[in-house]
Amino acid sequence: MDTGATHHLTPNLNKLNSHTPFAGSDKVMVGNGNRLNISNIGHSTISSTSRSLNLKNILHVPQLTTNLISVNRLCTDNNVTVEFFTNGFVVKDQASKKALLQGNLNYGLYKLSSSAPSRRYQDPDDNKLAGRTSLTTEVPCMSSTLQLSNKADLWHFRLGHPARKIVNKVLSACSLPPEHWTGVCEPCQMAKSHRLPFTLSESRASQPFALVHSDLWGPAPVVGTNGARYFVLFVDDHTRFSWLYLLASKDQAISAFLQFKVMIETQFDTKVRMLQTDWGGEFQAFTNTLCKFGILHRVSYPSTSQQNGRVERKHRHVVEVGLSLLAHASIPLKYWPFAFQSALYLINRLPSSVLNFSSPYKTLYHCLPNYSFLRVYGCTCYPFLRPFNRHKFAYRSVKCTFIGYNSKHKGYLCLNMSNGKIHISRHVIFYELDFPFAKPSTVQSPCRVSPTHCAIPLASPITPISSLLPSSSSPSSELVPISDTSVSISSSEVAPIPTAQPSSSHVSSPCHPMTTRAKNGIFKPKIFLSPNKTIFHPLCEPNSFKEAVKVLEWQQAMHLEFEALMSNKTWVLVPPPPNQNIIGCRWVYKLKYKPDGTVERYKARLVAKGFHQTPGFDYFETFSPVVKPTTIRVVLSLALSKNWSIRQLDVHNAFLNGDLSEQVFMTQPPGFVDPSKPNFVCKLTKALYGLKQAPHAWFTKLSSALVKWGFSMSQADTSMFVYCNNSVMLVVLVYVDDIIVTGLSSLLIEQLISSLNSCFALKDLGPLNFFLGIEVLNSGSSLHLSQAKYICDLLQCAGLSESKSMASPMAVGLVLSIADGTILEDPTLYRSLVGALQYCTITRPDIAYTVNKLCQFMHAPTSTHLQAVKRVLCYLKGSLFYGLSFQPSSSLNLIAYTDADWASCPDDRRSTSGYCIFFGGNLVSWSASKQKVVSRSSTESEYRGLANATAELTWIQSLLKELFVPLFQPPVLYCDNLSTTYLAANPVLHSRAKHVEIDYHFVRERVLQKTLDVRFLPSEDQVADILIKALSTQRFLHLRSKLTVLSRPVCWRGDVKKLTACLTT
Repeated sequence: MDTGATHHLTPNLNKLNSHTPFAGSDKVMVGNGNRLNISNIGHSTISSTSRSLNLKNILHVPQLTTNLISVNRLCTDNNVTVEFFTNGFVVKDQASKKALLQGNLNYGLYKLSSSAPSRRYQDPDDNKLAGRTSLTTEVPCMSSTLQLSNKADLWHFRLGHPARKIVNKVLSACSLPPEHWTGVCEPCQMAKSHRLPFTLSESRASQPFALVHSDLWGPAPVVGTNGARYFVLFVDDHTRFSWLYLLASKDQAISAFLQFKVMIETQFDTKVRMLQTDWGGEFQAFTNTLCKFGILHRVSYPSTSQQNGRVERKHRHVVEVGLSLLAHASIPLKYWPFAFQSALYLINRLPSSVLNFSSPYKTLYHCLPNYSFLRVYGCTCYPFLRPFNRHKFAYRSVKCTFIGYNSKHKGYLCLNMSNGKIHISRHVIFYELDFPFAKPSTVQSPCRVSPTHCAIPLASPITPISSLLPSSSSPSSELVPISDTSVSISSSEVAPIPTAQPSSSHVSSPCHPMTTRAKNGIFKPKIFLSPNKTIFHPLCEPNSFKEAVKVLEWQQAMHLEFEALMSNKTWVLVPPPPNQNIIGCRWVYKLKYKPDGTVERYKARLVAKGFHQTPGFDYFETFSPVVKPTTIRVVLSLALSKNWSIRQLDVHNAFLNGDLSEQVFMTQPPGFVDPSKPNFVCKLTKALYGLKQAPHAWFTKLSSALVKWGFSMSQADTSMFVYCNNSVMLVVLVYVDDIIVTGLSSLLIEQLISSLNSCFALKDLGPLNFFLGIEVLNSGSSLHLSQAKYICDLLQCAGLSESKSMASPMAVGLVLSIADGTILEDPTLYRSLVGALQYCTITRPDIAYTVNKLCQFMHAPTSTHLQAVKRVLCYLKGSLFYGLSFQPSSSLNLIAYTDADWASCPDDRRSTSGYCIFFGGNLVSWSASKQKVVSRSSTESEYRGLANATAELTWIQSLLKELFVPLFQPPVLYCDNLSTTYLAANPVLHSRAKHVEIDYHFVRERVLQKTLDVRFLPSEDQVADILIKALSTQRFLHLRSKLTVLSRPVCWRGDVKKLTACLTT
């Protein structure tokens, strides 16, 4: 790994997957000053744990002696980071922070190993610690564990993911030498990332319970399985020993303290002398109670949490360890009460630097804790259940998940996932490398307790929630503290707690083949629902913040968006200014899909309520162009014919890069209100999605950067930018934050991407494959553009997934009228479907005529029109994988076809005209539209259609001129009407044509200038016939193929099952 290299280098040509001779004159300068020749340039990949990393533009230098990987290129091309340590390095995914590759330090050089990093290891001596008795004289519980390769890692897992020096202290206490650490713990990185600490207070109480710190944590974003939403901590300042009490509401904190006080007085024969808290509402009620018992109440200054740092840090410690336990075992968040209880159990037994590396347990009880009792949290376990079997043939054990320790009984808590029971057993067999919840087939049941088993319910809140408990049960209202002194056991049955967030196991995966479920014994799990509650499916797009906050994935998405806003310094908090327009904001949620229909990511976006803005006051310019579909198709056809590389880029939070020239004030976002400044408002310094001027500000920023780098903005399409320097040309197409880059020089493309990445948060999506909902399949010799996923979703929305497919979009001879059928009471469905079909025409010109006809009835649709819409959808279902097919061509000429009917509309007798334009044999533009005025003859109707096609041809010519594409012959425009052809070629105006004089002169001028060649062709060869009327099936299919609307090639049909699965599930 070379941090100083500008390119990847290799002396071995066989290391490259593909390569070409290096045509340049550049040489490689090495450390001794020598310049080495470059023979070839190519590409290669490195396989990692989850994806392949691309090594682009590798230089083949035969005189080198070793391979060099440029750290800069590796990070830029793959969106990764590299962390170097004293004994090695780790390559991580920049978004997920997941470790992808690792390497070691050999003789002062960082070398990439051939194997991917592993979180778990195997060690033949891992039972040494359990076998030693120097820490305790108690006999350990009977257990069995698998083995890891490094005992330091294993005990790091067992002890709840503490710091390395803490694990080494434990090993040292067990007379074992500290071991070498072999990797980075991913759960720790995920759960423990935090800001730098404040200066710690060095004062410490002289004896136990002279000073107790307390604070309340919550509400939890996910309600615990017993309804708990908060917990309160009590931390002894002298010993740092802590107690945790789960609460259903804040007002239960006072009851928790009273139970804690009685427990301390009974168990330790002493009294709490001073209690330190913040001045939160839950602690204000403590004043009278503390005065009654003579306990001093010391409170921190408002909004200064650092003065209550002992317990604040303990909160963070408990949450971090608890989340680490959940993450490591992939346990759902609804089990957080168990994880946090176990976390505190472990923290109380870990050495602390504050206590000179003694543990709180030893400091309080003056004896060493029993470490041999610990097991990896969340692993598979088999408790001995023979005493509770109902008959002799019952199995002696069942597969469970280890979810914690029980302080009242010397045993483990084991969750039976099949029925939700929690067993306490001393005799447990453990498999510490196996985690049931990490398996996708894990079935979770609501946690409950059977009176016939020795089981413990999920830790109960201080007060039962009566609406969630069955009337037949009377559970104890006693608070359950988590310490070494008391955990209450109940044999009463606890009803499953319905929450708004179901576990992932409640959703059966749509990817399971139906033919193999029964064979493999896989059955759909039962879903337990309360009749008064509804489950919000995590794969649904929430309509409000209230719905989204109940789902972990959406919570994470909102946090990522908020962090991006903060890092971009999008606003500053200020007091509400007088006489200013303060606009609102809201969260908008969107699921991003891959081309095969699977979820790629959850996207949450904070959007300003721009409709609250006042024109001329807090916004002025609003226009922002986007690239035209025709421009995209022309550039793709050109790139294919010239064998250019086509790359796709995505700008993260693009609008946030735009600069605001106006003063705009906005309320703080829901869920992220600053608690220290709740009444302040956001003064925006950057453009935000939803603002009227945001698109304009972003486009201005991007276009200015491109022009600065030598690009010129197209006059034909202002969203196209062209760079031309001698024979080198690059083309950039911009559609808001989605960018296409193409050109002959791959090196120049890489330089442009690097420049863009230095200015904006950019994601390189690699070769173009999915753009604006259009799937682009590139075989190198052809392109195929389709919208199969989009059509599949549309069929589901219309409820036509199970419908019968049709051979054509419209029945031959069908004439739609405004008077057909009965008017729909609610036209919403019709309008939404027709609008969605309009977007389908981007790659499906075969439905352009039908969709245009249906658009004419948007103001008052009828049942007949809705039936016509359903027929189009049924046709699309039968041609789901059809789309535009592009082929390379050496002859880049323009050929167009135009046609029109006459007075076909029964309502206003206007005509319909259509045209299609081919560039290099590829269809790039088409239209089917009703004419604006009534034509008095078929010649007039055809001539108006001819003029429309000529206007489009003229525009495409200007576009090609800016792309430096010469046309060696004028565009050819075919028409099947002889009168129209003669009228275009002869300067004669007669009575039937004088009222189209403007169109006449427009076409005639171009014919005389020889920039247009109008020709006649027979009607049976007229390709544009499909754009002006409904045809018979045979004729329709023939012309559809002429439009190059073809099915996906066989070599690209590997994902057909995934896409068609949505039509059957």
